[in-house]
Amino acid sequence: MRRKTTAALAGATLAMAAAPALADAIDGDWCSPDEKQYMEIHGPEILTPGGNKTRGNYTRHAFDYVVPASEKSAGQTINMLLLNEEQVQLFQPSGAPGDIWHRCKQRPIS
Repeated sequence: MRRKTTAALAGATLAMAAAPALADAIDGDWCSPDEKQYMEIHGPEILTPGGNKTRGNYTRHAFDYVVPASEKSAGQTINMLLLNEEQVQLFQPSGAPGDIWHRCKQRPIS
């Protein structure tokens, strides 16, 4: 009986290890809740919702950047935290939670 249990556990462990890993990173295309705004994150580079390319501080699960001078809220830092594969939480400059954005199925048309 013990051998069967051990064999079953070993098989289950191997099956889980062989399963494809899902991407677990903040990189990608993100849409606002109303899908009227869009941003792209690729490593430390971002295309902001205002359409500017800039750089920020990147980790796999978080990103922050200073809003460029030509955009609303210029000079403020925007912080983001990956909640799961499909959602990222933005934080207001005060540190209070802001909107939750989602992965874009297609880019919004402006």
